[in-house]
Amino acid sequence: MSDLLDLAALDSWLGARGLLAGPGDLDVRTLGEGHSNLTFLVSRGDDELVLRRPPRGPLLPTAHDVVREARVMELLRATDDSVRVPAVAGVCDDDAVIGVPFYVMERAPGVVVRGELPDFLSGPDGWSARRALGVGLPQVLGAIHSVDWHPFVEAGIGKPAGYLERQLRRWVGQREGIQAAVAAAGGQARELPDYDAVRDWLREHLPAETEPAVVHGDYKLDNVIVEPWAERDPGGEVLHSARISAVVDWEMATVGDPRADLGYLLSFWPEPGEEVLMAGLGMVHEGFPLRDEVVVLWEEATGRRAGDTRWFVALAVWKLAILLEANYHRWLAGLSDDAFYAQLDAGVPALLARARSICGA
Repeated sequence: MSDLLDLAALDSWLGARGLLAGPGDLDVRTLGEGHSNLTFLVSRGDDELVLRRPPRGPLLPTAHDVVREARVMELLRATDDSVRVPAVAGVCDDDAVIGVPFYVMERAPGVVVRGELPDFLSGPDGWSARRALGVGLPQVLGAIHSVDWHPFVEAGIGKPAGYLERQLRRWVGQREGIQAAVAAAGGQARELPDYDAVRDWLREHLPAETEPAVVHGDYKLDNVIVEPWAERDPGGEVLHSARISAVVDWEMATVGDPRADLGYLLSFWPEPGEEVLMAGLGMVHEGFPLRDEVVVLWEEATGRRAGDTRWFVALAVWKLAILLEANYHRWLAGLSDDAFYAQLDAGVPALLARARSICGA
């Protein structure tokens, strides 16, 4: 922990801003199993904040910009306070404090759902809560896509047109960046023929863009915080359910075509009986809506038409494979001890094969 957070320097920085003040030592523990920016619970007594910082090691250009992520969250709350985003308590862009930029935010109530479902979502008694969560995911995404995007463009976060073309260019650049970094270290990045086939298909079938929106860029089940929720029916009976208390991980948020977010969500949404390539998805459990209903719920929440989502789902799986390939090479170089990355030797080619199957390249 000491190589990730200088507790004395962090304590001093927090104290200068009146955050987590009081007697006793600062306590820090890792939160979640994130494989991108690192998240920690920082507390003193009963007061607590969540801290986000980049991972160790050299980073790809434009990746892991936590200061920008905090700006997005602050702007969302200022533009539309109905969007469920934790309040940012402080931002530090000075590397001299803990070695990297970071920010702290309030802790939203609830849990992040990965792997096994928590008790309130499990078993026959959790059916209504699973249903509420499954319906809530596209509805909350629709609320994000209904936010006025103009203040974001004015703040230099995103552009009103050209998002899909920029996405292709950016992720091709990320792949080429991986190859260049490996070559600079005296190695050679592995061949990924399905990557090339999907890249060419996406370029050839680039769709016309719709009205822009604020897009999250990484919207899926384990990037929302879910809490148990009780409400009463008209007869007064208490119904146990669930609600999304916050959307987190805004690292890749911008302004663009919102169907890219929808395609990304659908790419993590297996139907019953389908192979799940990436572990930790809860939508295979009874109660979650099927993909077609997810699309309808998003359309109702936004007033938009999704059309053919195949291009956007293929893009999502292809992008994820590129991102994970970068993480795989960080693991090979000894810059991460995350056991998840060891699976990517076979996991990345499997994702690229899935993307190729989706688009028929």
